[in-house]
Amino acid sequence: MSSSKLLKGSLATIILKLLKENEKMYGYEITQRVKEITAGEFKITEGALYPTLHKLEAEGMLSTETQKVDNRIRKYYSLTKEGNAEAQTKVAELEEFLLNLQKLLNPKLGMG
Repeated sequence: MSSSKLLKGSLATIILKLLKENEKMYGYEITQRVKEITAGEFKITEGALYPTLHKLEAEGMLSTETQKVDNRIRKYYSLTKEGNAEAQTKVAELEEFLLNLQKLLNPKLGMG
């Protein structure tokens, strides 16, 4: 399975975490930050990013504001109060999932 399929399932959590750390970001900035943090290993396509951003916005997790930058309209996303709480929950859930996945993949590590 390609990492992009695995990444897709975690995309909402990644977006929420980045916005929690950065206050507000625009779409392209999110894709570049993920690429930068993972040294190019994770690449988020616009086709995956924007539907996830729109879904989070529809669920009340994100608010948007547009700004004109260099004669272009840029849409910034930021967490709502609900989104902030959801970010904490989702990150904790993903961390727990990864811990359990690690135990399954490397049972010897779980033994003390």
